[in-house]
Amino acid sequence: MVCEGLTLLNLITDPWIPVKCKEGSRVIAPWQIAESDVLFPDWPRPDFNVACLELLIGLVYMATPPSDKKDWKARKKPDPEGLKTALEAYAPAFCLMGDGPRFLQDYDKLDGAPNPVDMLFIDSAGGQTMRKNLDLMVHRHRYKRLTLPEAAMALYTLQDFAPAGGAGNRTSMRGGGPLVTILDPGNTLWDLVWLNVPFGQPWMMRDLPWMRPTRTSEKGKGSVRPNDGKGQGKPACSFTVEAFFGMPRRLRLVGDEQGITGVIQRPYGTNYEGWVHPLSPYYQPKSKSSGKQQLGEMPLPRHPRAGRFGYRNWLGVLIAGKPSREDEEGLEHRALILQEWDGMDRPTGKQVSVIVAGWAMSNMSPLDFVFSRQPMQICSAEAVRRVKRFIEAAEMVASMLHQALAPLVDKGEARDAQREEFYLKTEPAFYEHFRDIAEGGNPAEAWLGEMRAQALSQFDALAKPGLSERGMKEMKAIAEARKFLSIALHGHGKKIGALLFQKLGLPVPTTKAQKKGQAA
Repeated sequence: MVCEGLTLLNLITDPWIPVKCKEGSRVIAPWQIAESDVLFPDWPRPDFNVACLELLIGLVYMATPPSDKKDWKARKKPDPEGLKTALEAYAPAFCLMGDGPRFLQDYDKLDGAPNPVDMLFIDSAGGQTMRKNLDLMVHRHRYKRLTLPEAAMALYTLQDFAPAGGAGNRTSMRGGGPLVTILDPGNTLWDLVWLNVPFGQPWMMRDLPWMRPTRTSEKGKGSVRPNDGKGQGKPACSFTVEAFFGMPRRLRLVGDEQGITGVIQRPYGTNYEGWVHPLSPYYQPKSKSSGKQQLGEMPLPRHPRAGRFGYRNWLGVLIAGKPSREDEEGLEHRALILQEWDGMDRPTGKQVSVIVAGWAMSNMSPLDFVFSRQPMQICSAEAVRRVKRFIEAAEMVASMLHQALAPLVDKGEARDAQREEFYLKTEPAFYEHFRDIAEGGNPAEAWLGEMRAQALSQFDALAKPGLSERGMKEMKAIAEARKFLSIALHGHGKKIGALLFQKLGLPVPTTKAQKKGQAA
């Protein structure tokens, strides 16, 4: 099988991906990620760079994945010519244009007037948004034409992260704007890609969704689930290569050798159900009957919230949270690739970073593109439990501060901003303690002291200016709030202070009355 007609760009054989190199930058074909000077994708948009990483990981998973841990270690050394040979077998399936099957585009030619190429970008305004002049955080009429590489990357990004798009326009198999977690060892692009390729066996071209009639989702047609994984080294109802090459949108690009000028779209692309993407975290939804999270329910993908991703967001994403037992992922599942990394027999304390990224969406509207690098180390089971307790203790202190600020700051965004400041200011100390914990330490007293100092400092910064000019009733309320915050942070109070110390594994301080009772 070969590409028919004017192909213009083949995404396997042609150089089209801009990358940063050890010296400067250049444009490469996918197989060249195994060259020793290539460091990272260099698209002008962060969502393109993250999607490009997923594309490259998907290509290697499709053509030459490691079969198991032993194979992964044996083939860790980059082999550009070997990768080139493996990928070239799939070249006929990766034509961007032409009369035959087109990369990530509807199997059949679509009739109708093309939309502007703006529609390929998640932060572009849709038709209804423009008609109502609601495009404050999105953009209209930015591009009249895209180069072929730009169009290819925009097409992949949209299909990979597809948000809600109106009646019949399906979201990605991870829902709109999924949260992505990618391990980065901090070396070359090949090292990053190889570290994130799931175990399996090479796939066939017919496993790619655009190489067969499009599985549409009009009324009466069912959703598409992954196969049972037989022969691929994966459990039933998990994922296939289509996880990296989903087609929720029915699209056909319009253009010529000068570039892409339009996109024809039809509703009711593939409706995915029951997929677990290996690069995203999931959680068990609450049961409709009990209202509680339950194992056995179909897991749902996590989505980023607008704003900065920090240690407060680790549980269930980088550290397993809310387990059904102390040693299980349980009700909140980190990405499968993070779980595999934990089991790769690497020395405890080995550190990488994790790229955490994704579009924060409000239905069809993009709010923010989150991109963060978080430190991660392989930890013992006890260290993981300790990190959890440190994060949960911070949540307790942040809640104490939030409540104590009631006489000073109205409830809502202003007070929520103080909570965010608490996490931001304590973040450097947390990361330092995380490294200490991973190496066997227990800096609980230091962490408590830093949280206490930050919470009281924030309170005082709001309370002291103009305090003498306030009314007596207001001054009394502020003084009492400060007193109760300090008491709780020192382990006293009816409940919460003692719970904070217990959470950190510290002895609960005794009051003078308790000491007298003990002495008697």
